[in-house]
Amino acid sequence: MFGSMHAEWGCRGRGRGGWGFDPDFSAWFGGGPGAQHGRGPRGRGGRMFEQGDLKYVILRLLDEKPRHGYEIIKELEDRFGGAYSPSPGTVYPTLTMLEDLGYASARTEEGGRRIYEITDAGRQYLQEHRSTVEEIFERIAHFGARFFSEPMMELNHAFKDLGRATYGAATRTPRDAERVKRIAEILRRAAAEITAL
Repeated sequence: MFGSMHAEWGCRGRGRGGWGFDPDFSAWFGGGPGAQHGRGPRGRGGRMFEQGDLKYVILRLLDEKPRHGYEIIKELEDRFGGAYSPSPGTVYPTLTMLEDLGYASARTEEGGRRIYEITDAGRQYLQEHRSTVEEIFERIAHFGARFFSEPMMELNHAFKDLGRATYGAATRTPRDAERVKRIAEILRRAAAEITAL
């Protein structure tokens, strides 16, 4: 679980300088955004969004104001409280697709950076799919309200403490196979107790 941290989340957001989570770590809790509709991350292969959702999200953000690609990534990271950030490998191809469809346009600024803005066709497309867009952003708000509640933040801090303790103890004597094995056994017992709750 700890080993699955990667560039899409790593130590960003609330995990800066400390222990972070996978971008779709809410799936571990089975109560992620949209779970009440059977659309939580666990039921969607661990993705934060349904396939095709991201284009609506990006268009809505562009409807608010023109943005660079990295600003879209940062804005989503902020709206998820640092718990989720889409990778450039998903955002930029989606922006290109929106350009090809005529829903967004881009201009190159001084320095070579491209800034994107929504087109009239893009606004019409958003309006035609208004209910879908609103549902997606309701899920985002629901995620924030549930995951960053006081009890869940307490759990978050406890999880960070567990990560520090686990890897701190294991890396002090990495060649001590017996010690590492005992740590793994402790973690398995804790997982079993939590599952049994």
